[in-house]
Amino acid sequence: MTQDEFASGRKMKYEHHILTGALLTGAVGSAVSLLFLWRADYTAGPKVAVTLLILATWLGFALSLRAKAVFPLRTLSNLLSALREGDFSLQVKGARRGDALGELIWEVNTLAESLREQRLGAVEATALLRKIMAQIDVAMFGFDADQRLQLANDSGKGLLGRAEHELLGRHAAELGLADCLEGPTPRVVDMVFPGGFGRWELRRGNYRERGLSHQLIFLTDLTRTLHEEERLAWKRLFQVLRHEIGNSLTPIQSAAESLQSLLSRQPRPEDWLADMRSGLQIIADRSEALHRFITSYSQLTHLPKPSISAVNIEALVRHVAGLETRTAVSIVPGPDVVIRGDRAQLEQLLINVVANGAEASLETKPDGDGQVQVGWDMEGQQLHLWVQDDGPGLDEDKDAFMPFYTTKLQGSGIGLVLSRQIAEVHGGSLTLENRQDKRGCRAHLRLPVE
Repeated sequence: MTQDEFASGRKMKYEHHILTGALLTGAVGSAVSLLFLWRADYTAGPKVAVTLLILATWLGFALSLRAKAVFPLRTLSNLLSALREGDFSLQVKGARRGDALGELIWEVNTLAESLREQRLGAVEATALLRKIMAQIDVAMFGFDADQRLQLANDSGKGLLGRAEHELLGRHAAELGLADCLEGPTPRVVDMVFPGGFGRWELRRGNYRERGLSHQLIFLTDLTRTLHEEERLAWKRLFQVLRHEIGNSLTPIQSAAESLQSLLSRQPRPEDWLADMRSGLQIIADRSEALHRFITSYSQLTHLPKPSISAVNIEALVRHVAGLETRTAVSIVPGPDVVIRGDRAQLEQLLINVVANGAEASLETKPDGDGQVQVGWDMEGQQLHLWVQDDGPGLDEDKDAFMPFYTTKLQGSGIGLVLSRQIAEVHGGSLTLENRQDKRGCRAHLRLPVE
């Protein structure tokens, strides 16, 4: 027994205090009544009977007062014990305003109702979370400070190929996940598990349970996504190849059949030689177009590695603007910025974008009075360079970055695609959007300064 328990054992209980107080309250009256009773001139029998009645009334009153004071407190104690055990269904009668005990009961009932609602909300939220965890196609694992598994969703259990009772409590090293708890995130890792293998995106997070910090691991399967993107890329490529090659082979086949028919005719018509030259010219032209297409595709897929050097943005912009002679290119000067990159590739990127802007402006103003502007600014640690025109704008139903897609008669359809590749190789991006202030298109090139 501890010192506090021993001290509390020596103190009088609360209900004994109530009983003692009630007895003391009636002691004076009972003593005076008995004094007058025994001094009166009565026989012994009535005196004993009245004495017993007085003592019984005194004791009954004290016990009744004790019961009235203790019973509600024991009821409230039972209610609080039920709340502690998680049972929020109990309610105590007698709650009313303007009464000390009634207000206490009202407050306890209100607390029980509030806890019940919170418990119901927590249960519903937990059930929703478990359903979401079960449905998401991401393997999730929760580890405690000792790197022992405490949580795994259905995807995680399927990846490890074990039931929940076989996984919980096991060390991360036993499950092949120890490396996932260390190193930077997010990152892409190649891993093999009993339930799958391939390339995964690894992310980590933290959560607390019972005041202790835990780590969460999220593994997203990239293999299926990459395969699907690869399949779609091949599909798009085949569509483009079929279209472009078909455009060349159809007239070649038609011209060849016409020439074959011409040569088999006897006697030949007088102008057969001119028809022969015309047919051969068609074959030569379409063969040349097909050769240009293959050359353009080779250029698109073999972008050389950048040769990094210091590039002054203002000098680059003024040089490219001077190369465009079909329409005037105005410059909106920005801050003096020097970035590191491949000057030749960045120059080619800017030439392509400015040329597209000039050609778009010439569509609406063939006399060369169109407006093409080039400007730049800094956004944090990024260079923001823009080129805008007053042409017809983008067709929102078409992807301007689709390889070999072009609206120009002699266009190859690779200029913008090649320009975006150059931007991405330099750690930046190239986007196109229609202007908001007027008709036309605006190209945004973002490059890191460092």
